[in-house]
Parts: sequence; C-alpha cells; structure tokens
Amino acid sequence: MAAVEFIKDLCTPALIIDLDQMKRNAEGMLERFHTLGVQLRPHMKTHKTLECADIMTGGSRRCIVVSTLAEAAFYADNGYDDILYAYPLPFDKVERCAELSERLSLFQVMVDNHLALQELKKRPLKQGQVWKVWMKLDCDNGRAGVPHCDPAALQLALEIWDTSGVELMGIYAHCGNTYACQGEQQIKAVAQDTTKIVLQFMEKLEAAGIKGVKSSIGSTPSCSQPVPDMALLSEVHPGNYIFYDVQQSLIGSCSLEDVAVRVLTRVIGHYPHRNQLLVDCGWTALSHDGGGRLPTGYAIIEGHPELKLLSMTQEHGRVEPISGKLDFKQFPLGSLLTLMPYHACATAMMHPVYFVHSKGKIIDTWKPTRGW
Repeated sequence: MAAVEFIKDLCTPALIIDLDQMKRNAEGMLERFHTLGVQLRPHMKTHKTLECADIMTGGSRRCIVVSTLAEAAFYADNGYDDILYAYPLPFDKVERCAELSERLSLFQVMVDNHLALQELKKRPLKQGQVWKVWMKLDCDNGRAGVPHCDPAALQLALEIWDTSGVELMGIYAHCGNTYACQGEQQIKAVAQDTTKIVLQFMEKLEAAGIKGVKSSIGSTPSCSQPVPDMALLSEVHPGNYIFYDVQQSLIGSCSLEDVAVRVLTRVIGHYPHRNQLLVDCGWTALSHDGGGRLPTGYAIIEGHPELKLLSMTQEHGRVEPISGKLDFKQFPLGSLLTLMPYHACATAMMHPVYFVHSKGKIIDTWKPTRGW
C-alpha cells in the first residue's frame, strides 16, 4: 500500500486508532489506581502491540498480563519483564513456559488444578530458579478458576505453597460477570462482591500460614468504576480500556466519546430494489461479536444513527436504514463510512496493521503479534 497522509485516503477496510483518545484512556487508568495505591498490571490481549504496551505501562516495560505465549515471547523479545501468563496452564506449553521463566527475571504462570502443578514439578527450572505461580480463583464468574466456596481452593493454595521449586505469587480473579451489567451501580456491586471474596480468601490464607502473596482482580468495567475496597488489593489487571468500544459504553464503563478505535469502510454497491448499500467490511474486518444485537446492527455507523449494519459475509456488509427509504445520493459509490465496533478486542484481532492518527492525520502504523 502506498503511503498516505490522512485516514480518509486509506484503502479499506482499515482499523484506525485515535492516539490522543487512547492516551487519555491509558493515563486515566494509571492515575485512577495510582490514587488508590494499587499496582496496575495492564492486559495486552486487546491490542498486542509494543507501542500500545509502552503507553499502558507508562514506559516501564514491566508488570503486564498476556493471554498467549506468543504475546509473552513478543514482549520478552522487546525488553519486557514481569510478565504474567494469565491462562490456565496448558500442558503442551510447559516447556515454552520454562524457557521464558529461565530467560526473564520474572515470568509467572497460572494454575487452577492439582494436575497443572504436577506438570510444573516434572519440569524443574535450571540454575536453582523456581516457578512463579498465581492461583486462579473463580469468584462466581464461571470461567476458569477454583470456585471460591470449594474447600479445594484453599487446599490447592496450600499445595502450591508447600511444593518445592514453586513459589505462590498471588491469587488472581477475573470479574468477567461485570460484562452482564448495565450501569455504574451494577458494575460496582459485582466489583464489590469480587473484591470481598478475594480479600476473604486472603484472610483464609493468612490463617493457614500463607503470607506475603498478592491479590488481584480485574476487568475493564470493574476497573473503570472501582469501589473503595479495591484499594486493599495488590493489583488490578484490565485490558480493553485502552480502546474501549460500544459494548463497554452499554455496560457503563465509558461513554462513546472514550472509544479510540474505528473501522473505515467504503460503499461498493447500491441496491435500490432492496433498499440497501453494500460496503467492503465483512466479518473478517469487524468480527461477528455482539451478534448484531445493537439497534444499529453489528456496529454504530458514526454520524449516521439512521443506518444499520444489518449483516456481514466474509468480505461484504449490508447496510440499510433503520426505517424509511434510503437516500442513495448521500452515499455515493466509493464514499467512506466509519464503524464503531461492538467489541474492540475481537475487531483488532482481524487486522494485521493498525493506522494510528491524530485528528485524522496518520502518524504511525502498529503491527500486532499473532498466534498462540
């Protein structure tokens, strides 16, 4: 692609990032938890780029969360350390985890079952190093983790604590149930419940003789609308906030003005007989996340609340008015539409390059890492 100066001249579909808004999102989260006295450990899964990571960490290149070993290796190769691989330990990836543990000053893995711990014991680290392990606690989110009310949670923590060659670093909980919330009050209720459960579990650890381990919860909604008791935690680990998206605005994490990411698409067809436009953005440029449940379909078409992205195939999108007849003269062939994605993480995964701009002028291109 020939170099262009302005986003309006990009070949489409293209993912664009408003650098000024993204920096405001990053600075807001850093300041929020600096004020609370809690360490921010930002999650890299939304963007998977070096440049964005530098902004999220304030340039420290330390204390991050990743969801894939491809991300972990990418950041390690670029001078990052204190990396937490926050994913239930996959047995086929133990050797890759060992290599990163032996290479970095602080690489951490996560377990939520006895068998995963046994896999670590089978692969002792070299030169007297020990595995740095976080235990995942399920605080009613219902994804990974040992249920907090199950006696097995404390038993596993004790087993990690007592295992030679392994160090229990902390207790990690994802309050993903905030994604079912609508509004600040509901978000704060879930954040409070999750925080309370984790802090109560930390008290159980203390009573059992386990001391000096960290506590961490996180999700973009809970960290965008934190409760005072979160100041008692060691860390938080949100990620999506760097871009935000339509979903987060509906939950109550942000306003639409906070969303820093868009997908540009062009009109490629007029079909008056079915009252539709065709655009060059299919699901491979946006994703199907959200299921078209918005009143405007799969995305918000910026500046055109009367339009709906009705459906997408791999490379095509169908756009029609929410009601009434479409004025095709407003949307000539080749004209540009701007889509605000429902879920920025899924949309970003569809693109091999991000076009970074300030007030419409392209100032950089960022290439995310990919793979597992």
